[in-house]
Amino acid sequence: MEHLHLQSGTLWPAILRQTEHALRRGALRPIETTQTLIEEGGVRFLVREVSSLTRKEEARQAPKPNARARSVFNPFLPYDPDLFVADISDTHVALLNKFNVIDHHLLIVTRSFKSQDTLLDLTDFAALVECMAEFDGLGFYNGGVEAGASQLHKHLQIVPLPLGESGPPLPIESVLASACMDGPIGKVLGLDFRHAFAHLEQAPAASRHAAHAAFDCYHALLEAVGLRAIEVNGELHPSAPYNLLVAPRWMLLVPRSSERVEGISVNALGFAGSLFVRDAAQMEVIKRLGPMTVLRRVAVSADE
Repeated sequence: MEHLHLQSGTLWPAILRQTEHALRRGALRPIETTQTLIEEGGVRFLVREVSSLTRKEEARQAPKPNARARSVFNPFLPYDPDLFVADISDTHVALLNKFNVIDHHLLIVTRSFKSQDTLLDLTDFAALVECMAEFDGLGFYNGGVEAGASQLHKHLQIVPLPLGESGPPLPIESVLASACMDGPIGKVLGLDFRHAFAHLEQAPAASRHAAHAAFDCYHALLEAVGLRAIEVNGELHPSAPYNLLVAPRWMLLVPRSSERVEGISVNALGFAGSLFVRDAAQMEVIKRLGPMTVLRRVAVSADE
């Protein structure tokens, strides 16, 4: 069997080409937003008001009216060929995010079913590194429903940078310089919740060494926040839900205590400084609480 491998220089053109195709076919359904900057704790948070988020939720729920149906429904097996971007490897494919809020939002999906609750493995990082070498983006993973995962089939994600039309390309980076490093793993002074931060060594793009380095760093971050591997039905799961951010030069991992605060769902992008709200009422909640308080409320306390 011939091994599948993403050819260097082909991913971004494929994303652009497939986006046009999927829009023509109606397979891609972008969600229109307005953007607001709210500064708190030294971070200029980008908050998008998603007026049509209800449509996304209704569309997701339509074919699965009960809990049993929800557990069976899987948009990735089979995936919509109109959303297919590229074969990354023997284990992963790249798909467009059907309900994208950010243009050219890419999903890195396992070919066979694996649970989103399982720990990431080396093949996941190999696929992620392969894609991130192709364009300037932020990789992330929602490790479990309480971390904002909306699908049970394992998938990592990448969004191009900058994250918004205005403001810093990656808002959270404004406080990362304050990280206190205890060896390779540290904590960021401005983040008042349990987390672990690490600088990534600069490795040759899409190399096996880069994948191994990121994989090792991931396990060091898990250990630093007190998450351990537990066996569930023969698979390794983390002992609690978490979000992972992977930038070209750093990684950040945050254990989660809940999926939402006052009805506002938060996924990994929240810890990058990018939040999403359904309507003006939820925007007012963000303004009243403050974005950092929202993050504290869904993360594990630094004291626990």
